[in-house]
Amino acid sequence: MRFHGKVVVIAVCLGVFLLLYFFGGNAADDPLLREVVEEEEEEDGNSSQSPSELGRDVAAKFARKKQPSAGVGARAEELLGRRKEGRAVNRGAGVNAKSIQRSHVARPVARHTRVEEVMHLAVVACGNRLDETLTMVKSALLFSLKKITFHIFAEDPLAPQFKERLNQWPRAVSAKFHYTIYPITFSVGNADEWKKLFKPCAAQRLFLPVILKDVDSLLYVDTDVLFLRPMDDIWSLLKSFNSTQLAAMAPEHEVPKIGWYSRFARHPFYGVTGVNSGVMLMNLTRIRSTMFKNSMIPSGLSWEDLLHPLYQKYKNHITWGDQDLLNIIFHYNPECLFIFPCQWNYRPDHCMYGSNCKGAEEEGVSILHGNRGVYHDDKQPAFKVVYDAVRDYPFEDNMFQSLFYPIQTKFLDTVNTLCGRIPQVFLKQIEKTMRKVFEDKVVRHVKKHK
Repeated sequence: MRFHGKVVVIAVCLGVFLLLYFFGGNAADDPLLREVVEEEEEEDGNSSQSPSELGRDVAAKFARKKQPSAGVGARAEELLGRRKEGRAVNRGAGVNAKSIQRSHVARPVARHTRVEEVMHLAVVACGNRLDETLTMVKSALLFSLKKITFHIFAEDPLAPQFKERLNQWPRAVSAKFHYTIYPITFSVGNADEWKKLFKPCAAQRLFLPVILKDVDSLLYVDTDVLFLRPMDDIWSLLKSFNSTQLAAMAPEHEVPKIGWYSRFARHPFYGVTGVNSGVMLMNLTRIRSTMFKNSMIPSGLSWEDLLHPLYQKYKNHITWGDQDLLNIIFHYNPECLFIFPCQWNYRPDHCMYGSNCKGAEEEGVSILHGNRGVYHDDKQPAFKVVYDAVRDYPFEDNMFQSLFYPIQTKFLDTVNTLCGRIPQVFLKQIEKTMRKVFEDKVVRHVKKHK
């Protein structure tokens, strides 16, 4: 009996000690109790319970959590592990440790979905350039992997025609792109004068950073451009820009002795041979935030403020309009320009005087630029063969049968021409690209369903 009496006395003393500990306030700092209070607030939303009722419920939950049952013990270990994880993740974050614990327990971790990257492509179409522009857009969609947003600047009569034609394309193709049609506008100077600067509306490209204020980066191309490989590949060159570069173009020529700028220009131009603006990759955000050096104002001018005074100064000395103005700008700001190889802007000049684009000889043409109207005459049939094949290709037909084989076959008729003598330059990249498209769409699809 004495032994049992001692046990009873010890149990009573222990019970009194626990009650004093609980009601003395130290228990309020226990993390398990704080968690019970937080759960109570979340579940009941601070409802109509009186303080005494809330206290009893809290005490009851506290008691349940202190019981050594298997389920509750596992829950306590899980919560303890989560609190330790929270402390490890947030250590050194410069906030109160208790608030970190509380927020980490009470709120689930949000899952962030990755936003799909969309490429932006701009083109300016006036006059009779409807079909040529649509063929360019078609070539971009045939091979590209990411979705594309097209910014089409067009004269008023062309706008409804673009909408009608683009809306006729198959749904599977339409799912790969979005488009917006803009009117031709110039923010400074005389609009009619800008419009007639070179080819109809060509000067519009100078105002893209001003008009497309919500676009970070952009690829501008002339209407007479064809993509022979995914646009994704030239888009990835944006990542190659250093901290000062904000645009990319290809040289106007590879050989200074026969280059136009090096022989005839009456104004400053970039580098030794100048640059061609028919394919121009731009970081519009950087362009809008840069002060450009120039020959007029020592402190520099923003892009928008620079264009009109630059034109006024050189308008009697420029031949190629907006391209000449770009050459003048980058002559004074060479650190701002990234130069990409000639195969990204391959023109008749690269083959009509002998093959002088080494990159195209090694890798094939990546972007074909049919300037000088060669898509529509017989002066350079090699260019026309590619253009006609892309224009006439029926969407969703087999690319090898309906696109590559016609190009390959018709090239036999061009081998005696200046540019047709090197068919591998025109065929290498497009064959490689179509093989990749076939592998991605067919081979992997079949393997996935085996």
